[in-house]
Amino acid sequence: MASEGVKSEMSNSRGGAEEGGTVAARSSVWESIRGCGISGMRIDKEELRRRILMPAYLRLAMSSAIRARDADAGAEAALKDGAEGRGGGPEVDEMPEAPMVVFVNSRSGGRHGPQLKLRLQELISEEQVFDLSVTQPPQFVRYGLTCLENLANLGDDCAKAVRENLRIMVAGGDGTVGWVLGSLGELFVQKREPVPPTGIIPLGTGNDLSRSFGWGGSFPFAWRSAVKRSLLKAVSNPIQHLDSWHVTIMMQETGLELPYSLKPLQDYDLTQDVDIQRELPESVSCFGGVFYNYLSIGMDAQVAYGFHHLRNKKPYLAQGPISNKLIYAGYGCTQGWFFTPCMKTPGLRGLKNILALYIKKVNSKEWEKIPVPSSVRAIVLLNLDSYGGGRHPWGRPMPEYLEKRKFFEARADDGMLEIFGLKQGWHASFVMVELISAKHIAQAAAVKLELRGGQWNKAYMQMDGEPWKQSIEREQSTFVKIERVAFQSRMISGK
Repeated sequence: MASEGVKSEMSNSRGGAEEGGTVAARSSVWESIRGCGISGMRIDKEELRRRILMPAYLRLAMSSAIRARDADAGAEAALKDGAEGRGGGPEVDEMPEAPMVVFVNSRSGGRHGPQLKLRLQELISEEQVFDLSVTQPPQFVRYGLTCLENLANLGDDCAKAVRENLRIMVAGGDGTVGWVLGSLGELFVQKREPVPPTGIIPLGTGNDLSRSFGWGGSFPFAWRSAVKRSLLKAVSNPIQHLDSWHVTIMMQETGLELPYSLKPLQDYDLTQDVDIQRELPESVSCFGGVFYNYLSIGMDAQVAYGFHHLRNKKPYLAQGPISNKLIYAGYGCTQGWFFTPCMKTPGLRGLKNILALYIKKVNSKEWEKIPVPSSVRAIVLLNLDSYGGGRHPWGRPMPEYLEKRKFFEARADDGMLEIFGLKQGWHASFVMVELISAKHIAQAAAVKLELRGGQWNKAYMQMDGEPWKQSIEREQSTFVKIERVAFQSRMISGK
C-alpha cells in the first residue's frame, strides 16, 4: 500500500525521481561555485562606487539623524554643510544611478558576518552600511528616510533623487530579511512611497527568500568578489513582488510564551471571527504577526520547538548544518514521527482530531470547510516556492493535474497560499529529498483554523522558523486567521 501511494504522488509532480535527491543536495554547493564567477572580479571598484555612493553631505545627514534619533537633526546638519558638500569633491558631481543602503546581520554567517560588514564599508562607505546590532530597520525608516524626505520637501533635488531611487541590500538570513521588509512595509501604511526595493546577500541556514528571488542559497566561497557582483546586480536588476500574510490568533487568556514574530493586539474586532463553530470565551487574548514564507502546525513544528530549546540551552551542540540536521533527525525519532505504526493509538497523532480547516478561494467571499486527511500529522501553509533550505514540497504539478484539482501555478505574488500535509517521518523524508510531492490539500486566498482540545491540551506551531507551544482547551476553541497583507513587498531579482 505504501509503495502505491508513493507511485501515485510521483505521477503528480515533475519534481520526482527524474530530478532526484542528489540534485537537491548539490544545489547549494553549485550555487556557491556559480556565485564565485570571475565576472565579479572584473568589476571596477570605483565604477561601482560611482553608481551607488550617495553624496557625502546626505550620507552624513542620514547617519546623524539615526544616531540622534531625530530626523530634524540630520536635516540641520545637511543644511549647515550643504554648500560645502555640494561643491566639494568629484563624488557629488553627478547623482548615483542607484544609491544603496546595506543592512548586515553581523551575527549571521559565522565568522563571515563581521568580515562582510568591513568589506561592504570598504566598497561603499561606513554611513551606508548598517550593523543591525547597532541600527535597527525601524530606526532607519523613522529617522534616516524621514531626514531625506524633509530635505526633499525643503527643495533639495539631490535628496529627492536619492530618496526616490534608493535600493536596499540585506546581508542575513530569512528572519533578517523579513525584519527589514516588515519595517519598510510601514512606508505603505504611512503613504510614504516609493518603498525601496530589497535584494539579498544570503547569510542564514535555509535562505529560502534568497533562493526564491535568485540570490542563491548560501554564502559564496569567493565572497569578496561575489559581494561586488551582488551589489552590481542590485543596481539595475528588475523588481519583483512578494506577498506577505498577517496571522491573528484568538484564544482564551493564558500565559502563552510568545515567539518574537507575534505581538499582543490591543484592539481587534472579534465579531468577524465567531462564525466558525463555537463561541469564543468571555476573556480573550489576541496576538498578531506577519510571515513571508510559511506557517505550519503539527509534528514539524514540534521537532523545531525541541531543537530551538536545545540550542538555547546547549548552544555548543548546534555548531553547524550537519550537527543541526542530526539533532533534527533525533527529535523526529523521539517524537514518534517515524514510528507512528508502532503506537497503540496512532490516530490520536493526526491533526484531524484537533483541527478544522476553512479557506476562501480566489475571488470568493464564502468560507469553505476543507477535510483534513486522517493520515496528516503536519500541515504547512506555504507562500514561497522554496521551503526547508531549497526544497519544493508542493512540487511542480503538471498542467493536467492543476486543471483536474482546479489549482493554479504557484508563485510568490499570486495572492494564494499552498496548503499541504506531511504524514509520517518517512513520507516527510521522501518529500524533502524531492522523490515525491507532499499531500496537496488546497490553495487559498485566506485561511481559518479552529483548534479544539479533546485528547490534546497543546499543539505546536511555527512561523518562518519561529516555533511555539500553543495551548488548546477542551471546551473552548482557539482560532487562527490568515489573510494577505494589502500591499506587496518590492524585491530586486537576483537573476
